[in-house]
Amino acid sequence: MKLTPGITRAGEGLDGIKWNILGQIYVPKSLSETSFSWHATFPPGTFVPPHIHPTQDEFIYMLEGKFELLLDGREVHAGPGDLIRLPMGIPHGIFNKTQDTVKCFFWVSPTRKLFDLFWGIHSMKEQNPAEVVALSARHEVDFLPPPEA
Repeated sequence: MKLTPGITRAGEGLDGIKWNILGQIYVPKSLSETSFSWHATFPPGTFVPPHIHPTQDEFIYMLEGKFELLLDGREVHAGPGDLIRLPMGIPHGIFNKTQDTVKCFFWVSPTRKLFDLFWGIHSMKEQNPAEVVALSARHEVDFLPPPEA
């Protein structure tokens, strides 16, 4: 995966790709061995449960809307213009608990297996939690168990 020069146009993804990942829309913008980026749209009420990337640093630049995050055991909030830094090995969850759509730009470094994971989730006939968690673990993303009630 070598980065090629060029422009990925607004509203377009690499090779026309647009994934549905747990109710969110991910549009890949760049891909190389050292980094992978995508535009994400989170409708109201959608989220990514707490998880860890043991082999990647992850970043989110907020464009529109507000996220509530669980970051290393703390609740934090991010809005337009904020950059969220998620170092490898640090547990984090991402939640749109508002009535507004969130638009943001994600990237990870290095890419590792995340691009393949998104294809796998998108291609599932039904994205049920147990299958998503199992597939994610095989692609170096470890979801955390739900908190005890």
